[in-house]
Order: sequence, then C-alpha cells, then structure tokens
Amino acid sequence: MVGTVIEWYDYGLYGAAAGLVIGPLFFPGAIASAASLAAFATFAVGFVIRPLGGVVIGHIGDRFGRKPAMLLSVILMGAATVCIGLLPTAVAIGVWAPLLLVVMRCLQGFGAGAELAGAMTLVAEYAPQRRRGFYTSLVLATPPAGIVLATLAFFVFSRLPDDGFMSWGWRVPFLISAVLFFVAVYIRKNLEETPAYQAAVESQDRRAKDKLPLAQLFRTNTSGVVLGFLSITGHNALNYIMAAFALNFMTGPAVGMPASDALLAVTIGSVFGILGSPFGGWAADRFGAGRVMAFGAAAGVVFAFPLFAALESGSTLLATVAIAIGYGLVIGATSGSQGAFLTNLFPTASRFTGVAVTRELNGALVAGLSPLIALALIEAVGGQTWLAATYLSACCLLSLIAVLVARGRGSSAVAEPA
Repeated sequence: MVGTVIEWYDYGLYGAAAGLVIGPLFFPGAIASAASLAAFATFAVGFVIRPLGGVVIGHIGDRFGRKPAMLLSVILMGAATVCIGLLPTAVAIGVWAPLLLVVMRCLQGFGAGAELAGAMTLVAEYAPQRRRGFYTSLVLATPPAGIVLATLAFFVFSRLPDDGFMSWGWRVPFLISAVLFFVAVYIRKNLEETPAYQAAVESQDRRAKDKLPLAQLFRTNTSGVVLGFLSITGHNALNYIMAAFALNFMTGPAVGMPASDALLAVTIGSVFGILGSPFGGWAADRFGAGRVMAFGAAAGVVFAFPLFAALESGSTLLATVAIAIGYGLVIGATSGSQGAFLTNLFPTASRFTGVAVTRELNGALVAGLSPLIALALIEAVGGQTWLAATYLSACCLLSLIAVLVARGRGSSAVAEPA
C-alpha cells in the first residue's frame, strides 16, 4: 500500500500546489482567476491521461501479471513527482516551464492510472471473501493518508516567509517523495502473484489471457463498467473538491483565509478519512457493500450545500469540521465499500483492466475536472457557491441511482451478507 500512499501524496501535493503556487510561478502573466483556472487545468491534465495508463498498465496486469504492472506504475509516478520539484519556473525558462509541467503531470497520470486499481485487485484476490470489504478499505484509506502527508508537508513549509516558500520551500515536499518512492519500488520488486491470478493463468482463463483484456471487458461486461463509473462519480467529485479546490477557494480573494489555516483545515479534516474508510469496510462486510455505498452517496447529496457554506464562511473551525465530516462520513462510506463493490463487478481475467478503466475514466471526466468545474461555476454566478454545490449534489445523486440499480440487478458486488 506504500505505492497508493505515494499516488495520493503526489496528487495531494499537486492539488495543494495548484491552489497556492502553480498559478503565480508557472503562469505569472495571468490575472489571479485566470492563473487559478490554468493551474487547475494542469491538475486536470493528469486525470485526462489516466484512462490510457489504466488501459495499458491494466492490460499488463491481466496479461503478464500484477507484479510488473504495479512496479511500472510506481516508477512512473515517483520519478515524475521528484522531477516536478526540480522544474524551473516561468521566470527562468518562459513558456517551457508550463509545458514541462504538463509533461510531468502526464507521466504522473499515466502511472497513477492503474495504481489504486492494481492495489485493490491485489488485496481483493488475497483477502477472504467475507473480509474483502475491510481489507480493500485499507487500500482506500491511503488516499486521505497521502493527502494528509501532502498538506502537512505544505503546511510546514508555508510557515516560511513568502519569498522563501515561493522560491524553494514549495519544492521540498515534492523532493522528499523520493524516500517513499524507493521504499515502494523495493517492496514491489519482492511481490508474488496472487493465487487467484495464478489459478486463472493455468485454467480456462489461459484462453482469455491470449485475448485483449480490454476487448473482452467491453464484450462481456459493459454494464459493469457503466455501473462502476456512475457509482463512484459522487465520491470522486467530493474528494477532489475538498482536496484541491478547497485550498484555492479558501485562500482566494473571496474568502481570504491565510494559507496556513486552509492547509491546517484540510489536513485535520483528511485525518478523519483515514479513520472512516476502514470503518466503512467493516460496515460493507457486515451490511453489504451496496447498502454502505448507497448511504455514502445519499449523505453526499445533502452534504454538498453545508460543505460549500462552511468553505466560504472564512472560519477555519467550520471548514475543518465540514471537511472532517466529508472525509469521515461520506468518503469513509464510499471508499470503505468501493474496493469490494468494484472488484466483484469483474472476473479475474479482466479484473485489473475493469477496475482501472472504470476508475480512471471517472477520474478523467469527474475527479480531475471537478475543481475546475466548481471554480468556473462560482465565477459564472458572481462568486456565489450554490451552483457548484448543486453540481456536487447531482454527482452524488447519480452514484446513488447507479448503486440502487446494481443492487436491483443482484450484482455480486452488492450481495448482502449471509
């Protein structure tokens, strides 16, 4: 799970950087709102490329083994993150700075495209069936853990004088990711293939192994991809609005919260996600993944409006409490049950590809664009947040409908406990 911590540390770092430093350092000629939009556009680029990474690395994982796929994933992510910390800014090399930044984001996104899917697949194939929800929830607890580490790192260095933070302090969190990177590579070099994958290779799935897993996936299980995509739409929209958009919005001119206070709110709030996800996994094993997913989605429908009200209040306490509820309750339920829900939508022969494609298509179309969409919607209605809150609520409603449809179809992913 070290690799998944790296993935979300990387994305948490870039989300924090997009809200605080990317605009002025890489797009210095733009007005503040345009620079913020440009910064979040580079954030979204990483998500746009993720489905391609999910397809390619997922194919490697289903055809050649989980181990080489997950090793390639972490190498691409880790190397790109360290390189971002070494990039010259626009003052030094002009337009090449944002171009190189986009290249690094593409490499990050390509590697991350199969990271969480691979980790969920690996853990699900090792876990006992009746404990699959809890064990996969530990994987899904790593996103808030990575975000906590990232925002905490930025919080520490944001205490520097502005000149120090903007010139070199922002780079240090990216560079220290090299430590996690080398640990993850060492661990993954010593991975063994799962018993389920080995059995699939030596049985009837040997025939499936000779085909393209992606083609097999869409030929036999298109409904699984569609339902999986819709079921995590609310989760991803909420997650990235809290992890990336919130920092930019709270520190912007409309709210004016100090950067250190905003980082502290996101950091403390994210801790509750680490605690909430395993509880959600336990609940998924106890009550059924579908019920827990539906609860989280329904809670998100209602929670969207209080969340935006808290973010625009200017109160560090209210923002912290709102983000804590968002991560601890809503994300805790959806992430805790998501691993069991998604991995059981797909058979072993196409599971890695199925989970990766489902997650990363949603990442490109929902997660990566949600901060940008929220910012644009607020700008469109003169700084009011009701339209952005409506967007988030609608995403959660789509997820609720998809989960209910999946339960109605009797999917094994949402089978109730005996």
